[in-house]
Amino acid sequence: MNADGRRTEDALELLSAPAEWDLPPERHLHHKDVLMQQIDHDLGHAPTAAPVRPPRRRLTRPAILVPLASTALAAALAVTLTVSGTGHGPAPADRAAIGSARAQSASVTLNRIAVAAMASDVTPVRDDQFVYVRSLAVSNKGTFEGPVVLGAPHTVETWTSQDPRPLKTTGWIRESGKDAVMPDETIPIESTDAVPAGIDHPTYTWLSSLPTNPDTLLARLRRDVRVFDGESREQAVFSLIGDLLSETLMPPQNTAALYKAAAKIPGVKEIPDAVDVAGRHGIAITREDPSSATRDEWIFDKHSLAFLGARGFITHDKQKGITSDTLTGSTAVLQRAVVDGHGEKSAGAES
Repeated sequence: MNADGRRTEDALELLSAPAEWDLPPERHLHHKDVLMQQIDHDLGHAPTAAPVRPPRRRLTRPAILVPLASTALAAALAVTLTVSGTGHGPAPADRAAIGSARAQSASVTLNRIAVAAMASDVTPVRDDQFVYVRSLAVSNKGTFEGPVVLGAPHTVETWTSQDPRPLKTTGWIRESGKDAVMPDETIPIESTDAVPAGIDHPTYTWLSSLPTNPDTLLARLRRDVRVFDGESREQAVFSLIGDLLSETLMPPQNTAALYKAAAKIPGVKEIPDAVDVAGRHGIAITREDPSSATRDEWIFDKHSLAFLGARGFITHDKQKGITSDTLTGSTAVLQRAVVDGHGEKSAGAES
């Protein structure tokens, strides 16, 4: 078998693996895009649009007003404006001060988000129900060797099963609008092997069983997380936490513990202003991973601290000529609810 055939076979094997639907959206969009385009490249087909990972999901939170930046961050920015008035950007020492301040601010903000989560009202989800999410998403539709080309925003609906038994079908997904994958068809989210409740099939009941001590929880996630080629373990854990927080429903104490655990991951920083694909501005928590040349963002409402959406970036790629942050995918959660069957919509959902 030649090298191209071997890569294609490996790609097809990866596409059918249980972990396919367990990546956070921006990570999945990147990996899936690469795999699908490699298959097209090897087989001589026209470029194929990559299926979209079920989007991050928003946990409803009460309105709690908090400062948007720490005093340390404000001081660092003030120093930068004073010292680097030449118009050539901040000096290295100032950039280091800003980075340190943003890291400190991220920790403070994540702990405030945790406090907001503790005050939220989450109704327990039964094992026979589904978590329904409606989101707006954009993804990369460029060719394998070419630059990133973002498609049009389109609607994505998902129904995630809460059945704790090992399942081959853990949910359903439906897309609609321009650049949607298989528009208006409800497609099963499947694995080759049955997946029990756990990291690869996070149900409300399983999430409720996780440790609520942030250090213990972080150690558990570091032990169990799946690390992909070229990715650091820290980034894998950051992505996993974002996935669990945005795509599931869980008791407030578990949500708060995940935010506090995220605050302990090295390299996590705060961005004062970011915008999701729906055009909503918010405060972002981000982490850049030099190992995989990617950066992930979680975007929160500046006042309520409710989760708004997520963005993924490639930070550099010599083959594609990328030398700075390039957006590869974005989601904006519009609605989340609990329903009794897949295909059902909650009250207020758009038809």
